[in-house]
Amino acid sequence: MSKVLSAVAWPYANGPRHIGHVAGFGVPSDVFSRYMRMAGHDVLMVSGTDEHGTPILVQADKEGVSARELADRFNRVIAEDLVGLGLAYDLFTRTTTRNHYAVAQELFRGNYANGYMIEQTQLVAISPSTGRTLPDRYIEGTCPICGYGEARGDQCDNCGNQMDPVDLIEPRSKIDGETPRFEETSHFFLDLPALAEALGQWLDGREASGTWRPNVIKFSKNLLEDVRPRPMTRDIDWGIPVPLPGWEDNPSKKLYVWFDAVIGYLSASIEWARRTGDPQRWREWWNDPAALSYYFQGKDNITFHAQIWPAELLGYAGRGARGGATDPDATAYGVLNLPTEVVASEFMTMEGKQFSTSRGHVIYVRDVLERYGPDPLRYFICAAGPENQDADFTWAEFVQRNNSELVAGWGNLVNRTASMIHKRFGEIPAAGPLEPVDEELLAAIRGGFDTVGALIERQRFKAGIGEVMRLVGLANGYVSATEPFKLKGEDQRERLGTVLHVLAQAVTDLATLSAPFLPHGANRIHRIMGGAGDLVPMPELREVDDLDGGPGYPVIMGDYAATPQWASQPVVPGTPIGPPTPVFTKFDPSVVDEEIARMRAAGAAG
Repeated sequence: MSKVLSAVAWPYANGPRHIGHVAGFGVPSDVFSRYMRMAGHDVLMVSGTDEHGTPILVQADKEGVSARELADRFNRVIAEDLVGLGLAYDLFTRTTTRNHYAVAQELFRGNYANGYMIEQTQLVAISPSTGRTLPDRYIEGTCPICGYGEARGDQCDNCGNQMDPVDLIEPRSKIDGETPRFEETSHFFLDLPALAEALGQWLDGREASGTWRPNVIKFSKNLLEDVRPRPMTRDIDWGIPVPLPGWEDNPSKKLYVWFDAVIGYLSASIEWARRTGDPQRWREWWNDPAALSYYFQGKDNITFHAQIWPAELLGYAGRGARGGATDPDATAYGVLNLPTEVVASEFMTMEGKQFSTSRGHVIYVRDVLERYGPDPLRYFICAAGPENQDADFTWAEFVQRNNSELVAGWGNLVNRTASMIHKRFGEIPAAGPLEPVDEELLAAIRGGFDTVGALIERQRFKAGIGEVMRLVGLANGYVSATEPFKLKGEDQRERLGTVLHVLAQAVTDLATLSAPFLPHGANRIHRIMGGAGDLVPMPELREVDDLDGGPGYPVIMGDYAATPQWASQPVVPGTPIGPPTPVFTKFDPSVVDEEIARMRAAGAAG
């Protein structure tokens, strides 16, 4: 079994996260991590809130609070929401910890020492009204290459080419629409051209593996066609100090937020190891070449995970065209593993439009959890989310999938199985001789462990949940074929017991198969079928002190040692079965009109 790093994109802490965000980074990574634990792998799932950069300052100014106060508030909101969604992090932390500062600065120093962090001057965009530097992503205009009218200052999403804000035609600030002025300033650039050959060799190897989603590997390789040095410091007063003489005490020069954010995967792993009492254990996932690492995010972050982060890792190890001035084994962190796979989802829209917080066209994770619970949202994302193409969330489909698939399909199977066992036996009965119809169902569901497991391991979550629901349909068909509700005579009691035993086994196995996708529901089904406690462990929100003396903060952690095996476990005859309660809740069709009206009201107010 393997060491598996599940590296989950860091949600930005300038506001609560909406369902489009968790469709990209949250639910897919949790399904994968839960399954890999059940399959026996040693998984380390890490992330946290990304808390530096201009957007935090912009939002803090709007609210009249400090950047730290804003980050503190939304760090907690986001962590609470992700716990509510059931995301089983080993550690969900934040980028404002002293531990993260130290790790980010070490990566910068290593790249600098090896010659891959070069000082150059550049033209930076300045807001005329505030005098504050505008980050590349806060500037948009027309792409000079393809003519796309909404290209960003760092990248054109239409043609995929890397941009500089000054290259855009008619650039404008996304904050207030102002035309920025450009001033020359000195910054440190990551020397991507000197790392391009090494990046290309790595991507060739990943392409040869055949495991990356085609859109991701194609986009990643296209990035190498126009490689140029990329600035890794910024003119901003909110961020991590640049760890060099003459720079570290400069209050207006900080590390670029995207330089430090991707380092969070490493710093969170180190923090996790320190918090669990074995400070060097993180190396098992980062220094062992046999360890695997999967990075989960939306497609707008591919550049940073398939180019910037691997380049930082290669530069730190001295593996570019410049070589290295230091022995990588003598550095603080040694040779660090490159990503095994960058798992990028496409975009989710809502009711045919892009999510827009400013226009009120948005639904936050917390609102869905409070009104409908985690299962319907997780199910929708798995069954209809933006896995390999853009997907649209509609309230009509949300309600329809919940009512016809979760409630009428899966929930109904559990309810009538438990009800019949409770009423006729009070406990799981022993099985008599099995007939072919019994063997066929049990064999099909046992086969699901191989089929569904292989799909999840390849990040084919839509096909995986589809296969689980196909097996649910087979089990419901078995009830219709065997008609246990008609087996009422004493001479039919043994056959009735056999059928209900087979159904108990089917439901129990299907609960295990569904657990990575729907852990909350699987735990309820486990208890309905006579189990104690939870089938699968759940995450916890814990209050901790900063390990190096900074302010305390909440983290998500969990004890996942009790994770069950990804295998059929025989049910035990004699296990008491009480009267079941509904596993899932049916929604009134009026929910659709209510939610659309709520969305329109929010849009009008925005």
